[in-house]
Amino acid sequence: MDNIAGDSNDINAFVKPYVIPEASDELNQNLESMARSFAVTDDRIRIIIKEFHKSMKVGLDHDDKDALPMIPTFVNRRPTGKETGSFLALDLGGTNLRVCQVSLNGDTTYQLLQQKFTITPEAKESRLWDFVAECVAVFLEEHDLHPSQGRRAIPCGFTFSFPIFQTGISSGNLSMWNKGFTVPNSVGRDVVNLTQSAFQRHHVPVEIVAVVNDTVGTLMTSAYSFPDTQMGIIFGTGTNAAYWERLEDIGKWAGDRHGEMVVNLEWGAFDNAARVLPYTMHDNKLNRKSSNHGLQVYEKMISGLFLGEVTRNAILALVDQRLIFEGRSSELLNKSYTFDTAYMSAIVFDDSPDLSATKTVLESTLDLPPTTLIDRKAVKNVCNMIGTRSVRLSAAAMCAVLLSRPELLKSSVSVGIDGSMYQFYPDFEKNLYAVSRTFLGDDFVDNRLALRLAKDGSGVGAAIVAMTVDNDRKAAT
Repeated sequence: MDNIAGDSNDINAFVKPYVIPEASDELNQNLESMARSFAVTDDRIRIIIKEFHKSMKVGLDHDDKDALPMIPTFVNRRPTGKETGSFLALDLGGTNLRVCQVSLNGDTTYQLLQQKFTITPEAKESRLWDFVAECVAVFLEEHDLHPSQGRRAIPCGFTFSFPIFQTGISSGNLSMWNKGFTVPNSVGRDVVNLTQSAFQRHHVPVEIVAVVNDTVGTLMTSAYSFPDTQMGIIFGTGTNAAYWERLEDIGKWAGDRHGEMVVNLEWGAFDNAARVLPYTMHDNKLNRKSSNHGLQVYEKMISGLFLGEVTRNAILALVDQRLIFEGRSSELLNKSYTFDTAYMSAIVFDDSPDLSATKTVLESTLDLPPTTLIDRKAVKNVCNMIGTRSVRLSAAAMCAVLLSRPELLKSSVSVGIDGSMYQFYPDFEKNLYAVSRTFLGDDFVDNRLALRLAKDGSGVGAAIVAMTVDNDRKAAT
């Protein structure tokens, strides 16, 4: 695990690109200092990978609040790509609820009928379970779906994108809320029972037969089309990963030790004490104001929900020193979470001579007073340094997991990935490959590693797992 290829980079490589020749010395000194604090050098990644491996090993052996959770998912059968049938799936993420009917064609392809519902603030705060039931009822009615003959309910897979302690293939207790959710009377309770109770209240004829994490769903979807898939990752509103692990290496697993099982890392919880992560004052400001203070520290450094807020904090630090915008802000910019990560993407992508797209975001969207080109360059540099940190930390975690199973690197490996950061943040995939080359080696990355977009994969994966559970039930009767 410690044999990681590649040479370290000089910290200056992370600092010099952010100097603005025509800017004041004071602004440049602050930008250089900020860039140093956000820098993730190759040597830092080596340290992170080593710590990741230690945390994985402890988490696989026993539950430890300071280690990665490493949750056994009870998913122990790889799809072949030959499965057929239609199955219902729910996919509850940080922003949307998707209700899907997935039809598996038996030739590694599938059809997807889906409806997306934006999760309301009220649902995030209080009535989530009833909201889910109401949306499923709408989907069933609009598509005229009913239980098949001889059944009282439609079997369904449920992708639940929040940390749960799984107690069975169709049961799991909510460990904590993240992604801005605060629904009361839920933590510590079985999310399937909570959802099923809401279905009963609303007379929805659906039975959840499998609950999976979104990363497990993404892994299974990718594996249906690409059998060499070893890992599923979400780089989106939040971040997490799942991978295939040998049962003999899961010390805390009390069942059969032969074969393999998907393990949900819950890697957003990595290094909550920030011993090895590049934790800055801007991260701390976000963290101390968040509803889950001190938790999911890694996730807060790389995922879409939080990147814009870290960037807003860093921009305001420059404003407060009167280094940009003549020390002025706007009512919008002063509010938490108003600098959307989508704005970062637009600004990073802006290569126009006068940074016109950046000007539009700052002046039209965020209602700032007229900005100078130096203001806009400084903002773009802040976005770039925080975005670069995100992708390098993302690559570090992916490499750490792949390096934990070195025997797999001799063969082709697919990694199924979904999420808005991976899909839409400029050059995210390209930079994942570039960073991975240093730690996994050119030969593996160029010839055997395939990062594959598993778009909307978490829902399809839930249906695939539901199908295997349903088939097992039929076989047992």
